[in-house]
Amino acid sequence: MGLFSGKVVIVTGSGNGIGRAHALAFAKAGASVVVNDVGGARDGSGRDAKAADLVVEEIKAAGGEALATSTSVSDLDGAEMIVWAALNRFKRVDVLVNNAGILRDRALVNMSVAEWDAVQDVHLKGSFLMTRAFARAIKMQGGDGYAIVNTTSVSGLLGNYGQANYGAAKAGIFGLTRTASIELVKLGCRVNAIAPVALTRMTEDVPRLAEMGIEGMGPQHISPVAVWLASGLATGVNGRVFGVHGAKVFEYRMAQSDGLEAVPGGGDWTPEKLAQHLPRFEMT
Repeated sequence: MGLFSGKVVIVTGSGNGIGRAHALAFAKAGASVVVNDVGGARDGSGRDAKAADLVVEEIKAAGGEALATSTSVSDLDGAEMIVWAALNRFKRVDVLVNNAGILRDRALVNMSVAEWDAVQDVHLKGSFLMTRAFARAIKMQGGDGYAIVNTTSVSGLLGNYGQANYGAAKAGIFGLTRTASIELVKLGCRVNAIAPVALTRMTEDVPRLAEMGIEGMGPQHISPVAVWLASGLATGVNGRVFGVHGAKVFEYRMAQSDGLEAVPGGGDWTPEKLAQHLPRFEMT
């Protein structure tokens, strides 16, 4: 018996890296897991269903239950087929972990429209399509205790050179998380997000992470946070974003300064007055 005994968890992008670690962790906690991965390269090119199949084999070898799917979250039919596969095999869904992602890094002035669209489609559109399909399923099921864990990034929350497409998509996922957490609470579903930093094939060319190695910055550090957020141990935690950098766990928050309620001395704001009072608008 575990935290997720009798429950069904969908993890997208779970053929490698962080997603694979998620799938294995949820299975260890007793869940039946839908392992979804198209099996492409980190830029999204190519297809290989074996990526998901291999993780399913790992779970089954450890005595768990799992199902592999290889349709793309960026495609309407593909996303809905993932949820349908869970319902068809396990007769219910309880948790969705939106983890699928690709990278096509390039400086903004050199970025192509195709590079922009590809990243938006997998990260942001994919998270939307999966969230909508999952929400419709739990609405039909009824009850409560459901959870969604999205994946944002420091690149979307604070920015990072060469990742305008990725950062914009991840910032969008922050907004999606906040709004979905408000809307889906009536369906008995909490929605939170993690912003992980880990050494995987997506980040293997980042020198600092390579130096710290798998032991210090491997995906095994990320999954306990995802499992916790999806579990009953996080009841009441909703609409929040937790950063995970190796063993370090912390929370991100959007903050608002006190600002000024009106123009000092009366009248309307002008560019000159705004410049004059800038220190009063800033965070303290």
